[in-house]
Amino acid sequence: MLPAAAGENRDVKTLRLSVDANRLEAPESCEVMERAAGILRAGGLVALPTETVYGLGANALDRAAVERIFAAKSRPAWDPVIVHVASRSMLEGLVEAIPEKAQQLMEAFWPGPLTLLLPRTRAVPDVVTAGRPLVGVRMPSHEVALELIGRAGIPVAAPSANRFGHISPTTAEHVLHDLDGRIDAVVDAGPTERGVESTVLDPAPDPMVIYRPGAVTAELISEVAGPVELYQGGEMLREMPAEALPSPGLGMRHYAPGARLVLIEAPDDELGECLAEAASAMRGERLGVMLPAGVAAPRAFADTQVYPWGNWRAPETLAQGLYAGLRALDAAACTVILCPLPRAEGIGVAIRDRLRKAGSRN
Repeated sequence: MLPAAAGENRDVKTLRLSVDANRLEAPESCEVMERAAGILRAGGLVALPTETVYGLGANALDRAAVERIFAAKSRPAWDPVIVHVASRSMLEGLVEAIPEKAQQLMEAFWPGPLTLLLPRTRAVPDVVTAGRPLVGVRMPSHEVALELIGRAGIPVAAPSANRFGHISPTTAEHVLHDLDGRIDAVVDAGPTERGVESTVLDPAPDPMVIYRPGAVTAELISEVAGPVELYQGGEMLREMPAEALPSPGLGMRHYAPGARLVLIEAPDDELGECLAEAASAMRGERLGVMLPAGVAAPRAFADTQVYPWGNWRAPETLAQGLYAGLRALDAAACTVILCPLPRAEGIGVAIRDRLRKAGSRN
């Protein structure tokens, strides 16, 4: 089978290319991966699985290809995208220098869900960084992502594979719901593992700055490379910023369901009661609830759509099911979604960040 030409399916259904991540050496897997790699090399758009969410990939060094990402997602030009590599050698030609702290963090967390903001070279088109001098780079740990990028032989720009401002995708079905007919292909390797986007870190300042929290937490980063702090300028960002954002993932209208999202924060022993009170105040609404195991389901939920949202005492499971749950309740035509906020510790910081941004449009 020959690789698809860029844009071959602009007017037809997006190609769905299924692959088993545990059998990448099988002939059928090699055929799928080479087909997808050919589309990328030819300037097309391919949604690919990573360990975090599905990304919408294009040749990061091809300005026109990256512009197609923005068009497919209806993404504003002020929001930079992350470049994914399959090896450290792929950074040559992308970044001017790699500071010592960045080297330490790569050794500790690559491949993995850590994006580093580094000084870019002239080879990186302005559209990738929204004209900023730093480019976000990471090496994903998903076997399919690494194989596809390696086969393509190019760095791949890949923001989340959804329409701008919508809920990020953790399955190929989510991708197709938003982008079917707008992109060339999606490589379907099943649900993603982590469920929330990568941590985005600028390693140059002292202390270092986390622009977007993720699975690589501030505690883990500080153990390896020293002091780090969370970016504090988020509350100043407007829906339409006057200038380019300093980092991917800062836009306030991100991760949002169509339903109005109501966040509930309370001590563990009072959480069920607080959810019940909020549900009682939503009469006349088609109500959905993100309900973790370990939180009692009040009687007020009798006529409510309930999504079983992981384990309250295992926040990694909450992260994994976050976007799938919001999408499921949206699909059930809920008009309001109640969602408890986990503690601000570990990956709970990232979950709270996504939920607050998802609720900011309501």
